Amino acid sequence: MGKQKKAKATKPATGKTQAARLKLGTVVPEMRTPSPLSDPKAKKKDRNKFYERELRRLHIELVKLQEWVKIEGRKVVLLFEGRDAAGKGGVIKRIIEPLNPRACRVVALGTPTERQKTQWYFQRYTAELPAAGEMTLFDRSWYNRAGVERVMGFCTEAEYWEFVRSCPAFERMLVRSGVTLVKYWFSVSDKEQERRFKSRVEDPTKRWKLSPMDMESRNRWQAYSRAKDDMLVHTDIAQARWYVVNSDDKKRAHLNCIAHLLSLLPYKEVARSKIKLPKRKPEMREGYARPPLEIQNFVPEIY
Repeated sequence: MGKQKKAKATKPATGKTQAARLKLGTVVPEMRTPSPLSDPKAKKKDRNKFYERELRRLHIELVKLQEWVKIEGRKVVLLFEGRDAAGKGGVIKRIIEPLNPRACRVVALGTPTERQKTQWYFQRYTAELPAAGEMTLFDRSWYNRAGVERVMGFCTEAEYWEFVRSCPAFERMLVRSGVTLVKYWFSVSDKEQERRFKSRVEDPTKRWKLSPMDMESRNRWQAYSRAKDDMLVHTDIAQARWYVVNSDDKKRAHLNCIAHLLSLLPYKEVARSKIKLPKRKPEMREGYARPPLEIQNFVPEIY
């Protein structure tokens, strides 16, 4: 008999590897089977079916998270930053879809007014912070100063460097006060961003997403890249880390971001009493007559 080949033993994770993983935050458990979304040979039908099933599972966990936030009186702030058409809005939409809007809201501030321009820079953002039991999602945030304002020249160099000095102190203050702060940067390639811009031009329901600022950003790709790199260097602090989401594939970005968010927060399922609909009591209908249908304005049933 020939010599049998010994099976290669898998090396245990070294301390260095473990430290590297912990440095990035809580490790998201790997899937036991390969995801169809990451398989280029998978059929579109299988990809969509997998995506819907996983999104449904994550939505149930998000509801549990919101209940936990409410019961524990937590204050959660999520920041979503990235280039134009990077996919921030799509992820935000999937996160809030199953949640109670009374305790979870999206903040997307517009251009500051002349009065707001004279205020402390963080002032209009602090007014939007959550109270106990609430979650606030910022679709772009105070990091506008480190990105679009710096690249487009809407702030001075002195204002930018003051932001760089103040931002870490501001975020540490939020964390000390009991705010859970999670920051996501959505990374999209030049080629994919261009494809999405063209899609917006062709789709009348998406044209509102294209602004003159978006058009100009196409000519300043490298400037935005440098601004992003500087921002991460100066504001990636231990109390509020930056997490980068690869968003070239929207569906993968949705699932990966939500799964990672759930892994960061130590939520537990809140015990709730079972709900049972009681039997309806018989109504006293004497003396009531529905008004004639002819006097009511019904919506035409064209479908």
